[in-house]
Amino acid sequence: MTQLIDTDASIDHQTLTDAELLRYARQVLLEGWDIDAQLRLKSSRVVMIGAGGLGCPASETLVRAGLGQVHLIDDDEIEASNLQRQTLFLPEDIGQSKALTAAEMLERINPLITARGTVARLSADNAYELLDMATGKPSLLLDCTDNFATRDIINRISVRFQIPLLTASAIGMQGQLALFEPQLHTGCYHCVFGDPSANNGPDTDINTEADERTCANSGVLASTTGIMGNLQANAALQYLGLTKNPLTTKLLLWDGSRMQQRLMGYRQDKNCPVCAV
Repeated sequence: MTQLIDTDASIDHQTLTDAELLRYARQVLLEGWDIDAQLRLKSSRVVMIGAGGLGCPASETLVRAGLGQVHLIDDDEIEASNLQRQTLFLPEDIGQSKALTAAEMLERINPLITARGTVARLSADNAYELLDMATGKPSLLLDCTDNFATRDIINRISVRFQIPLLTASAIGMQGQLALFEPQLHTGCYHCVFGDPSANNGPDTDINTEADERTCANSGVLASTTGIMGNLQANAALQYLGLTKNPLTTKLLLWDGSRMQQRLMGYRQDKNCPVCAV
């Protein structure tokens, strides 16, 4: 496991510096977003699993907005085919670690934040260590991965450690987004999508992705990951800065081919083997 740039314990999360006030001035002027919201964002620590098509735009928007700490976990290396949509990478980065390269670029974009990269694949066995649980739970988990089975593992980790999970997916010209709060017992990823090995999602027109479609084997339009990554960042900003979940018990569905977006409701499965009490 390789890491880049540990958290700077000297950062003062109680005040905004002159440099921060200048950088975030347009955001602080926004109605409904004030100094307190900016301070809450500054004091937040997000762990992002996946530093690819979704992770790049989501993390960039969050650090530009003033997220205090972001930790990217990814075991993949940059390939030429990634450059079509993975916006933190350049041609000269091919062959380098996605997590480390993205973390370095994020700190170049905003030196006022702290970014960290870890080359690893998150699992139930290493979750406590990778999530830095010994120093406290992350404020939010961002699932930016590209397959159903991995999302199921991340969901189980979210429920186990009671960490809110903001999950996004993008394939072709379609995307999905949900923000689960296990501490509220309102449902989890498994409640909505079921067992990834059984293809037994709910009786809706939701794409359960149980056939393991990914961008690598099915393709994705460059704008789809950009849109879904920024929708993910938008939800994260509201949750971290305003303590508001704009997707409570809702699954957002994006259809880029029709330029349509809609919300579908869900509820906790009282028999869910992951989150039911």
